[in-house]
This record gives sequence, structure tokens and C-alpha cells, in this order.
Amino acid sequence: MFDYPFTGFHFLVVFEIFPQVPNDFRFQEVTGLSVNVNLDTYPEGGENRFVHRLPGRNTYSDLVLKRGMTLISGVTAWCLDCIENFNYQPTNMLISLLNEDHLPVNSWYVTNAIPIKYEVTGLNAEQNQIVIESMTLRYEYYKTLNLSAAASAAIGAVAGLLGGGSASASASITVA
Repeated sequence: MFDYPFTGFHFLVVFEIFPQVPNDFRFQEVTGLSVNVNLDTYPEGGENRFVHRLPGRNTYSDLVLKRGMTLISGVTAWCLDCIENFNYQPTNMLISLLNEDHLPVNSWYVTNAIPIKYEVTGLNAEQNQIVIESMTLRYEYYKTLNLSAAASAAIGAVAGLLGGGSASASASITVA
């Protein structure tokens, strides 16, 4: 069996807010799952050829979610309540890449997201296009939940406990 790279068109976005309707899980596009490691420089006394660069704080990009505009949406209501009424309630969310069996193969748990921008595409009477709403969220950080890597690590740990020989085991991982 060959291990092909995953396709990026089958995914799910779940917010930890209520109420939600089925349309709140569906998005056309998710961008901004990006982290940048800032390097702090430390010069060493007497060493003039270079400075030491050590990892510092991470910075995360803004998350942009796009989808066709719908009539009822708990996520849109949350976003507009934050922006229009200045009633900011940070929420966590889970973005999951799904396989052909609709099971998550990789997930990102985003912590304390708040909306910082809401945009609706232009309206044009000469074009027959779907109206797209775009939400830009700022968040503190995300945690990658790679389930296959966690399962492999668990199987390796079991093999190590059994004396380093080869072992076959099944692992079940639950993310709460």
C-alpha cells in the first residue's frame, strides 16, 4: 500500500461556541496556520565572528476563514457580536484534515481565537457569483494533533517496554 500525500479539500472546522448549525462546520478555505520562530541574538564576549542565535518566542499568523454566506450561522453571529458590540469572547477551535473515510488524519487545536476582521465580497448585478464571507481571527497559538505520529510513538513505547523487539499493537487516541 502506498502512502500518498493528503489532499487539502476535505476538512472540518469546529468552534467551541453555541449555538451552532451544520453550516458552521463548512468552510471553503482556511489559511493562516503558520508559526514563525523568532531568534534572539546573544553576542559572546571576545567572539567577533558571529553571534549566537537562540530560539525565542513564536509568532502566529492570523487565521482567515472563507465560505459562502448563509442565512443562519452561530459562528457569524459570534463574530459580528464581537466586532459590532465589542463583546469579545475568545473561543477555541479545531481544524481537522479528513481522509476519504471522513476521519481526521491531522488536526490543529487553535487557542483563544477572536475575530479582528469581517468581510463580505462585493455585490455585482452583472455577475452570477456566490457571496463569500471572510472572517479573520487572531489567536494565541495552535497545537498540532498528528494522530498517526502519536499512534506510532505509542506503539514504539509499547515495543520498548516489551524488550525492544518488534511488537504489533493497536492504539486509540482520544482528544478532549
